[in-house]
Amino acid sequence: MTGYSIVIPTTGRDNLHALLDDLRQGENPLLKEIIVVDDRPKAPQRARELRVEGARVLVSGGRGPAAARNTGWLAAATEWIAFLDDDVRVSPRWHADLVADIADQPADVGASQAEITVPLSEDRKPTDDERGTAALAKARWITADMAYRREALLAVGGFDERFPRAYREDADLALRVREAGYRIVRGQRVTVHPARQAGPLASLRAQRGNADNALMRRKHGRAWRRKVGEGPGRLGRHALTTISGVTALAALTARRRPVALAAAAAWTVLTAEFAARRIAPGPKTAGEIGRMLLTSVLIPPAACAHRIAGEAKARRTKPPGQPVPPAAILFDRDDTLIVDVPYLGDPERVRPVPGAEEILTLLRKAGIPVGVVSNQSGVSRGLITEQDVEAVNAKVEQVLGPFGTWQVCVHGDDDRCSCRKPAPGLILRAAEALGVQVRECVVIGDTGADVDAAEAAGAVGILVPTARTLPEEVERARLVAPNLREAVRLAGVR
Repeated sequence: MTGYSIVIPTTGRDNLHALLDDLRQGENPLLKEIIVVDDRPKAPQRARELRVEGARVLVSGGRGPAAARNTGWLAAATEWIAFLDDDVRVSPRWHADLVADIADQPADVGASQAEITVPLSEDRKPTDDERGTAALAKARWITADMAYRREALLAVGGFDERFPRAYREDADLALRVREAGYRIVRGQRVTVHPARQAGPLASLRAQRGNADNALMRRKHGRAWRRKVGEGPGRLGRHALTTISGVTALAALTARRRPVALAAAAAWTVLTAEFAARRIAPGPKTAGEIGRMLLTSVLIPPAACAHRIAGEAKARRTKPPGQPVPPAAILFDRDDTLIVDVPYLGDPERVRPVPGAEEILTLLRKAGIPVGVVSNQSGVSRGLITEQDVEAVNAKVEQVLGPFGTWQVCVHGDDDRCSCRKPAPGLILRAAEALGVQVRECVVIGDTGADVDAAEAAGAVGILVPTARTLPEEVERARLVAPNLREAVRLAGVR
């Protein structure tokens, strides 16, 4: 085992710093880094406000926990990635227990699940919110604490970002990892998930998850609940309750009194049964009973409405083979796509590196935009002209096919421009030209300047070393691949 990284998506909850304090108390030499992914909508500005000692902070733009976790694990360079939610707590033994859970696992083990405990009050019965949190202790594969082998994540493309909430995205990933031939084992480490106090209408807001259930059914078939270890759910009863209520109102409007009374009686019995089932296990306080009565009336139609909307959306969406491909891949030119000739100005000397043509064909067939970002300081030195650079680039396209954008810096080190790598200018301009978010781009190059430029822009950088690459550049790079094929694989393209 070469090491592990920890990825924590966050929306800025106060518990994040308590969790980081927990992790710092139990440091392990195999821990390579902690990556905190700020998923607040105004993350680029707010990231400056997020003071996180001892961790790297990335941003994911408020796209949900699935996208945040993808941002994190794609930036990690270790064999294993441990996902933690920002509202959990761990003991000083957690690192050692994690290593014991994942070290020496056979190659067919793709993930390890922790034991989740939810402490509840011993002086009273749990509220509806607390019972909801306590159910996590029995759930399969929840990413409150799940460690995945990077190879397994690459095999399935990571989390499906069509799940916008912290709901079902973890079960979906686990099912796809198992379908890819990996086993998921249960580890011995223990993680504490404090009970939530989410407000009086939390159970009503939770009905949005019915839309995610529709996507699960679309992806994994009618038996998806059995696959994730759950019972049949209450959607059928909610539908019957809603139909009864609508029928009662329609019949009353049409002055069909007997039908209205019968439908209203059915609605009352179904609603009362639902409310009684929810009230019975909890504290019998006036506030809790009132909340259960109100939400028991509102939940059935809300659940049905979200499920109908989810079914419509799921049917319009074709399940992708790779849920998390990069929005674009940007390549350095010399020694990455073509054999390096210092200050190349002669198109006839263009020679592609081994595998470049094959990889570019693969990416184009997959519909992934490709571009080139290249420093050409020979122009500022007077060794070649801009026309020479254009002629060479035209030859590269003739040999390797078209690129969506060419971004070239002709300045030298003394020009102090914003485009010469390791500055981010070329990366930012390429993303803009391709019409994609820079944080969803991958940059592949052969020098530390390529990787540094990617990080400065907010993209993912992958180093493919050559004989000219300095040892310290290889040591500093977070993602290193032996060749272009493996670099593209690291980027999430199979």
